[in-house]
Amino acid sequence: MIPQIKKILYATDLSKNSVYAYRHAMDMAEKYNAEIVILHVIEPIPPMVKHYVKGFVDEINWEEKIKYEQEVATERIKKRLEEFCKKESQDAPQCLALVSTILVRPGHPVEEILRAADEEKCSMIVLGTHGKGFLKQTFLGSVARSVLDRARKPVFIIPLPHEEVGLTIGDI
Repeated sequence: MIPQIKKILYATDLSKNSVYAYRHAMDMAEKYNAEIVILHVIEPIPPMVKHYVKGFVDEINWEEKIKYEQEVATERIKKRLEEFCKKESQDAPQCLALVSTILVRPGHPVEEILRAADEEKCSMIVLGTHGKGFLKQTFLGSVARSVLDRARKPVFIIPLPHEEVGLTIGDI
């Protein structure tokens, strides 16, 4: 028996065309009467960068900086989501209602995507991938590939277009 789809984790890197993958998540959520959990992961600052910056900048409180970045990213996602829903849908409140949670977490993307999918009890994961370099036909992005290899639930990987897909509001 195929499990019911009740929650969809949409992981975004906030790239320009990431809204393209969000459209797929939204379409699935509408078809299955499911909720969407949006996740953006802020990658950790490498220790080497911290070491070099310390010499040029007075003591930086990295925890406060990360908390601030989380707040800014969350507000940015909310604003863009509202703009997207108004532009894409005649029924913007319904579009907004599909999103149950917006998560912005510090950490390594693969680990946080898998953790959020489990913690939020998501039925599937949707994420976009950028085909980079001359091997794009052979290899997925490292995050997409790792999530696909390690996830224990369906993963939908949406190839993101290289050109702009007619979006003027930004991205989600």
